[in-house]
Amino acid sequence: MRIAFFDSGIGGLSVMHHALRLLPADEFIFFADEDHVPYGTRSPDEVLRLVDDAFRFLIALDVNAVAVACNTATSAAVREMRRRYDIPIVGMEPAIKLAFDLYGSRRVLVTATPITINGEKIKRLIDRLGRQDYVELLALPMLVDFAERQEFESAAVEEYLRRALEPYDFGEFSSIVLGCTHFNYFKDTLRSLLPSNVRFVDGNEGTLRELARRMNIAPSAPRGSIDVRYYYSGRRIDDDVELERIGKYLRRLDRMIEIN
Repeated sequence: MRIAFFDSGIGGLSVMHHALRLLPADEFIFFADEDHVPYGTRSPDEVLRLVDDAFRFLIALDVNAVAVACNTATSAAVREMRRRYDIPIVGMEPAIKLAFDLYGSRRVLVTATPITINGEKIKRLIDRLGRQDYVELLALPMLVDFAERQEFESAAVEEYLRRALEPYDFGEFSSIVLGCTHFNYFKDTLRSLLPSNVRFVDGNEGTLRELARRMNIAPSAPRGSIDVRYYYSGRRIDDDVELERIGKYLRRLDRMIEIN
């Protein structure tokens, strides 16, 4: 069984990192569209074209399913990808419902890229929940750029987040939804800026459990190691320098997964 994880950039590693603990499989394919990252500031039509290019490549690799580990690509393209390709395709959406289910009726801050924040998909989600007065939306596009160059704890990152979060009275909030997979790399910096009553919520596990359901497999600790192949915009990554770069991201995620 071969499962692909697709993202505009390196953020989707946070989903695959979780899958390595949760999904039994023979092989994972990780595809980051590094030539065109970020997606969040592009037009929906442009994102749709880029996602379709990536899917054509992945289908040619005979993958059995694709996890679109990118909220932006999900918002702009997943519905159309399901129409075009006859394999299980699971996208992501900001885990707003999960935040309310876990932490009750206090306010929730949803962080994501501009295309997700301004998209119809998130508006429909909030409308379905009937919690419009309890949700605030905040675009943090620079976090994608910071993550792509592995800048996680610098003075520039801290200042960017401090200014973005300054308008909010976090005594009124229960949680912050990480609505972009790149944002999972910044939990430690965010934790240092937020009071302890504000918890982190993301959609990684829910996405993987939905993928397992559609593939009719039971989520479980994988038996043995899973082979992983990495691609950047269709180019196989096998040189030691770039594999070590990916390894640094995965080791950071080992630490971030413990922060809540």
